[in-house]
Amino acid sequence: MEVHHHPQLKHSPKPWKEYLLEGLMIFLAVMMGFIAENIRETITNSEHVKQLASQLVRDLKNDTASLQANIVYETKLGKRIDSLVVILQQPVAKIDKKEMQRLISKAYNLKLFYPSLGAITAIKNELHIRQFSNSKISLYITNYEAMAHVLKELEDVQEQNLTNDIKSFFKDHFTPENMYAIFHDKPVINGDIRNLSQNDVTTLCVSVVLIGSFNNDLISYDKRLKGDAVSTIRYVTRQYDLENE
Repeated sequence: MEVHHHPQLKHSPKPWKEYLLEGLMIFLAVMMGFIAENIRETITNSEHVKQLASQLVRDLKNDTASLQANIVYETKLGKRIDSLVVILQQPVAKIDKKEMQRLISKAYNLKLFYPSLGAITAIKNELHIRQFSNSKISLYITNYEAMAHVLKELEDVQEQNLTNDIKSFFKDHFTPENMYAIFHDKPVINGDIRNLSQNDVTTLCVSVVLIGSFNNDLISYDKRLKGDAVSTIRYVTRQYDLENE
């Protein structure tokens, strides 16, 4: 029996330069993929950041409009409170009871501010994004929220003042007819009032002066918060190139 031996094919080893070239090509392919992914993520994040920045500007513009409306309302309210204080400083026998009740009913008002928090909340959840973390937007948002919180506390105190002082005065002294008219946005019917003494008028006057003082504080903080909103709008508009939007 003949045994056939297959010839052994000898492969000559690749030159080391070919291995180096192959390794370099693999490295470049991985690096290009990484760079492309980085570019894609940067573009996506930039678009997302710009959308949130635009929403923030819109929210703050709504807030400034609301704050301005509150400032106008509270300024008019302050004038009515001042007129009421003048009336309450008179002897009870000389007071125009109908006008007094009309002004008391006008003083029993509070226009609350509700900030737009949609964009602020979304941005706070995305502060890890480089376009946000490398900016001062977090500082602007923190300042704005802190001022809004102070304003809310002032509103809470004023609401309590109105309840404790004016609402209780309604219950103790107004007639059902006049009370019904007031809470249905109708003029006070007459000057009838129940169990009103000079001490009642003096006590109410002191309370109304305090309410007027808090009303002035509300105006002041409305203006400060509006200023913070405007500053934030300017910064965000400049930082994220929103001038033409």
